Amino acid sequence: MDINHRIARRVRDLRDAQGLSLDALAERSGVSRSNISLIERAQSSPTAVVLDKLAAGLGVTVASLFEPEATPWEPSPMARVADQPVWTDPASGYIRRNVSPPARSPIQLVDVIFPAGQRIAYDSPARETDIHQQVWMIDGVMEMSVGDDHWRLETGDCLAMRLDRPIVYLNPTRSPARYLVALVTLPYVTPRRMG
Repeated sequence: MDINHRIARRVRDLRDAQGLSLDALAERSGVSRSNISLIERAQSSPTAVVLDKLAAGLGVTVASLFEPEATPWEPSPMARVADQPVWTDPASGYIRRNVSPPARSPIQLVDVIFPAGQRIAYDSPARETDIHQQVWMIDGVMEMSVGDDHWRLETGDCLAMRLDRPIVYLNPTRSPARYLVALVTLPYVTPRRMG
Protein backbone atom coordinates (compact mmCIF):
# COMPACT_ATOMS: atom_id res chain seq x y z
CA MET A 1 0.00 0.00 0.00
CA ASP A 2 1.27 3.49 -0.89
CA ILE A 3 2.38 5.34 2.26
CA ASN A 4 -0.03 8.26 1.68
CA HIS A 5 -2.92 5.81 1.33
CA ARG A 6 -1.84 4.08 4.56
CA ILE A 7 -1.77 7.43 6.41
CA ALA A 8 -5.14 8.36 4.87
CA ARG A 9 -6.77 5.14 6.02
CA ARG A 10 -5.28 5.32 9.54
CA VAL A 11 -6.31 8.94 10.14
CA ARG A 12 -9.84 8.20 8.90
CA ASP A 13 -10.09 4.95 10.93
CA LEU A 14 -8.80 6.58 14.12
CA ARG A 15 -11.12 9.55 13.67
CA ASP A 16 -14.11 7.27 13.02
CA ALA A 17 -13.26 5.03 15.99
CA GLN A 18 -13.39 8.08 18.25
CA GLY A 19 -16.59 9.39 16.69
CA LEU A 20 -14.92 12.63 15.62
CA SER A 21 -16.17 14.71 12.73
CA LEU A 22 -13.70 16.47 10.45
CA ASP A 23 -14.57 19.71 12.23
CA ALA A 24 -13.97 18.18 15.68
CA LEU A 25 -10.56 16.80 14.66
CA ALA A 26 -9.68 20.15 13.06
CA GLU A 27 -10.47 21.91 16.33
CA ARG A 28 -8.54 19.37 18.45
CA SER A 29 -5.48 19.26 16.19
CA GLY A 30 -5.18 22.77 14.77
CA VAL A 31 -5.13 21.30 11.23
CA SER A 32 -7.74 22.74 8.88
CA ARG A 33 -10.79 20.67 7.98
CA SER A 34 -9.95 20.91 4.28
CA ASN A 35 -6.37 19.71 4.88
CA ILE A 36 -7.60 16.73 6.93
CA SER A 37 -10.07 15.89 4.17
CA LEU A 38 -7.29 15.97 1.55
CA ILE A 39 -5.07 13.77 3.76
CA GLU A 40 -7.89 11.26 4.32
CA ARG A 41 -8.39 10.99 0.55
CA ALA A 42 -4.60 10.55 0.03
CA GLN A 43 -4.61 13.71 -2.10
CA SER A 44 -2.08 15.47 0.12
CA SER A 45 1.29 14.39 1.49
CA PRO A 46 1.30 15.84 5.01
CA THR A 47 4.44 17.24 6.59
CA ALA A 48 5.91 15.92 9.84
CA VAL A 49 4.49 18.92 11.69
CA VAL A 50 0.97 18.25 10.37
CA LEU A 51 1.22 14.55 11.24
CA ASP A 52 2.31 15.45 14.77
CA LYS A 53 -0.70 17.77 15.17
CA LEU A 54 -3.07 15.09 13.86
CA ALA A 55 -1.55 12.47 16.16
CA ALA A 56 -1.94 14.79 19.15
CA GLY A 57 -5.56 15.51 18.19
CA LEU A 58 -6.25 11.78 17.90
CA GLY A 59 -4.40 10.95 21.14
CA VAL A 60 -1.83 8.66 19.47
CA THR A 61 1.83 8.74 18.48
CA VAL A 62 2.89 9.72 14.97
CA ALA A 63 4.17 6.14 14.60
CA SER A 64 0.56 4.95 15.03
CA LEU A 65 -0.40 6.75 11.83
CA PHE A 66 1.78 4.30 9.86
CA GLU A 67 0.37 1.09 11.34
CA PRO A 68 -1.39 -1.41 9.07
CA GLU A 69 -5.17 -1.67 9.21
CA ALA A 70 -6.74 -3.93 11.82
CA THR A 71 -7.28 -7.53 10.81
CA PRO A 72 -9.51 -10.25 12.30
CA TRP A 73 -6.44 -12.38 13.02
CA GLU A 74 -3.56 -11.75 15.40
CA PRO A 75 -0.90 -9.59 13.70
CA SER A 76 2.60 -11.00 13.33
CA PRO A 77 5.16 -10.27 16.05
CA MET A 78 7.79 -10.06 13.25
CA ALA A 79 8.44 -7.01 11.09
CA ARG A 80 10.63 -7.82 8.10
CA VAL A 81 12.57 -4.80 6.87
CA ALA A 82 10.86 -5.00 3.46
CA ASP A 83 7.46 -4.64 5.19
CA GLN A 84 8.36 -1.71 7.44
CA PRO A 85 6.64 1.47 6.23
CA VAL A 86 9.03 4.23 5.14
CA TRP A 87 7.93 7.85 4.84
CA THR A 88 9.79 10.99 3.74
CA ASP A 89 8.76 14.37 5.11
CA PRO A 90 8.07 16.58 2.07
CA ALA A 91 9.20 19.71 3.95
CA SER A 92 12.56 18.63 5.43
CA GLY A 93 13.39 15.42 3.59
CA TYR A 94 13.78 13.46 6.81
CA ILE A 95 13.11 9.75 6.39
CA ARG A 96 11.36 7.66 9.04
CA ARG A 97 10.98 3.90 9.09
CA ASN A 98 8.51 2.34 11.50
CA VAL A 99 10.54 -0.61 12.74
CA SER A 100 7.99 -2.13 15.13
CA PRO A 101 5.93 -5.17 14.10
CA PRO A 102 2.16 -4.81 13.65
CA ALA A 103 1.51 -6.90 16.81
CA ARG A 104 0.20 -4.60 19.50
CA SER A 105 2.94 -3.59 21.92
CA PRO A 106 3.29 -0.67 24.29
CA ILE A 107 6.66 0.08 22.64
CA GLN A 108 7.05 1.64 19.18
CA LEU A 109 10.44 1.97 17.47
CA VAL A 110 11.18 4.41 14.66
CA ASP A 111 14.46 4.70 12.70
CA VAL A 112 15.08 8.26 11.45
CA ILE A 113 17.58 9.68 8.97
CA PHE A 114 17.67 13.45 9.40
CA PRO A 115 19.27 15.48 6.57
CA ALA A 116 22.15 17.87 7.12
CA GLY A 117 21.23 21.41 8.08
CA GLN A 118 17.51 20.66 8.58
CA ARG A 119 15.25 21.78 11.43
CA ILE A 120 11.76 20.66 12.48
CA ALA A 121 9.76 22.33 15.25
CA TYR A 122 6.79 20.55 16.83
CA ASP A 123 4.42 22.73 18.82
CA SER A 124 1.51 20.35 19.18
CA PRO A 125 -1.68 21.02 21.07
CA ALA A 126 -2.01 19.41 24.50
CA ARG A 127 -2.25 15.63 24.30
CA GLU A 128 -4.87 13.54 26.04
CA THR A 129 -2.35 10.69 26.29
CA ASP A 130 0.88 10.41 28.23
CA ILE A 131 3.61 9.64 25.66
CA HIS A 132 7.24 9.07 26.63
CA GLN A 133 10.02 9.09 24.06
CA GLN A 134 13.72 8.31 24.00
CA VAL A 135 16.02 9.41 21.18
CA TRP A 136 19.19 7.33 20.77
CA MET A 137 21.79 8.72 18.36
CA ILE A 138 23.10 5.98 16.08
CA ASP A 139 25.29 8.27 13.97
CA GLY A 140 25.91 11.98 13.71
CA VAL A 141 24.88 14.99 15.77
CA MET A 142 21.49 16.49 16.65
CA GLU A 143 20.61 19.50 18.73
CA MET A 144 17.29 19.18 20.50
CA SER A 145 15.17 21.59 22.48
CA VAL A 146 12.36 20.30 24.69
CA GLY A 147 10.53 23.30 26.07
CA ASP A 148 13.26 25.52 27.56
CA ASP A 149 15.82 22.68 27.85
CA HIS A 150 18.51 22.26 25.18
CA TRP A 151 20.81 19.31 24.43
CA ARG A 152 23.44 18.36 21.89
CA LEU A 153 23.32 14.64 21.16
CA GLU A 154 26.29 12.87 19.61
CA THR A 155 26.72 9.25 18.50
CA GLY A 156 25.70 6.91 21.32
CA ASP A 157 23.90 9.56 23.41
CA CYS A 158 20.31 8.99 24.49
CA LEU A 159 17.73 11.57 25.60
CA ALA A 160 14.47 10.74 27.42
CA MET A 161 11.47 13.08 27.40
CA ARG A 162 7.70 13.30 27.64
CA LEU A 163 5.82 14.66 24.64
CA ASP A 164 4.20 17.46 26.61
CA ARG A 165 6.22 20.49 25.47
CA PRO A 166 7.35 21.98 22.16
CA ILE A 167 10.25 20.03 20.63
CA VAL A 168 12.79 21.22 18.06
CA TYR A 169 15.12 18.88 16.16
CA LEU A 170 18.13 20.47 14.43
CA ASN A 171 20.97 18.86 12.52
CA PRO A 172 23.64 21.60 12.63
CA THR A 173 26.16 19.63 10.58
CA ARG A 174 26.85 18.96 6.90
CA SER A 175 26.19 15.24 7.31
CA PRO A 176 22.94 13.34 7.83
CA ALA A 177 22.18 12.14 11.35
CA ARG A 178 20.55 8.82 12.18
CA TYR A 179 18.72 8.06 15.39
CA LEU A 180 16.26 5.60 16.89
CA VAL A 181 13.11 6.81 18.62
CA ALA A 182 11.46 4.56 21.22
CA LEU A 183 7.91 5.55 22.22
CA VAL A 184 5.61 4.31 24.97
CA THR A 185 2.04 5.48 25.48
CA LEU A 186 0.69 5.35 29.01
CA PRO A 187 -2.86 5.98 30.19
CA TYR A 188 -3.26 9.67 30.94
CA VAL A 189 -3.93 10.41 34.60
CA THR A 190 -5.45 13.76 35.45
CA PRO A 191 -3.41 15.40 38.23
CA ARG A 192 -5.26 15.60 41.53
CA ARG A 193 -5.94 18.95 43.01
CA MET A 194 -4.85 19.47 46.59
CA GLY A 195 -7.26 20.99 49.00
